[in-house]
Amino acid sequence: MTAILFDLDGVLYENDQPIAGGADTIDWFRDHDIPFRFLTNTTSKSRNALVEKLASFGILSRPGDFLTPPVAAKRWLKQNGAKRIGLYVPDITREEFDGFECVEHEDEEVDAMIIGDLGTAWTFDTMNRIFRSLMNNPSAALIALGMTRYWRATEGLQLDVGPMVKAFEYATGKTAVVTGKPAQDFYRTAVELVGGGDVLMIGDDIRGDVEAAQQAGLKAILVRTGKFTETDLTLGIEPDAMLNSVTELPGWWQKNY
Repeated sequence: MTAILFDLDGVLYENDQPIAGGADTIDWFRDHDIPFRFLTNTTSKSRNALVEKLASFGILSRPGDFLTPPVAAKRWLKQNGAKRIGLYVPDITREEFDGFECVEHEDEEVDAMIIGDLGTAWTFDTMNRIFRSLMNNPSAALIALGMTRYWRATEGLQLDVGPMVKAFEYATGKTAVVTGKPAQDFYRTAVELVGGGDVLMIGDDIRGDVEAAQQAGLKAILVRTGKFTETDLTLGIEPDAMLNSVTELPGWWQKNY
């Protein structure tokens, strides 16, 4: 079986504007019965919100079409018996963690601290509260909803959750459990969802999408949209293919499969 994993931001849309041809590309894969999933590190939107967002670009989807870090994190929490959690994610993402007891105070017992991208809501007090909670609970797991370094916002490049998690690792001595890209388990879970076989990842991040996917045993395509810069090509990471945008994917697929 051959399947494909689509990154979202930078591949199908950029700065909340659709990439030209993105909807047609998804329609082409659906019309040809080629399995696919949307693989994203976003923690600023729930799967229901992502369905609505893609619909506004003419792309039909269902919540089950998405693998997101909160979905993978919830799976990890259940597998490891965690019940009490500290939850630092955007409000709309909190619905993904229904069924867990959310701890609000740093002096309370907690099984895991869940860290997502809070964007401009990050403050010293917030980071220090997370730090204190982790120090007060030595056995608590530090769960990172991805380790993306940065992304391209309307006003330019913007730090993502990765640098914040690195700060917590450094301060506490803990190693984060990463439930999004670039974790290999995240990619392996995606491969299971599409039925295994020869699976490709298409993304705009030379490290989180291309290098990480290849390290997990997938092939990877890099697009020249989103956060792509020419300096990406000097890092010694070789994509299996490069496309100007996702709109070229059906033509490339027909030539190679």
